[in-house]
Amino acid sequence: MIPHAGGGAKPVSSAIIDGVFRALADPTRRDVLGRLSARASSVSDLAESYDMALPSFVAHLKVLEQCGLVRSHKEGRVRTYEIVPERMKVAENWLARQRTLWERRLDQLDDYLMKMKQETTK
Repeated sequence: MIPHAGGGAKPVSSAIIDGVFRALADPTRRDVLGRLSARASSVSDLAESYDMALPSFVAHLKVLEQCGLVRSHKEGRVRTYEIVPERMKVAENWLARQRTLWERRLDQLDDYLMKMKQETTK
């Protein structure tokens, strides 16, 4: 389990983080998320912008839904998808932890190099 940034939140498993980043790795899925961040849309509205067969496009939606980045509901014959912004926090929190780690490491390297520079100028 990887702790969830933000104190007090539930820990997030590696499988969840892996699923989110796997979904985000594809440009079509990232584009769909961008479109859904503006408004919920039906499968047909989303699919019309892509040059691929509907079953292939629906497979992208399933990946997004399985990792929790989107959810869908069906009214009659129309399935509508919407973004789940809370799940985007998984990626955001992981990246924030990595940024903090690398900033600390780079600060330590900077301190070391400054010390080395001072020692050579003595």
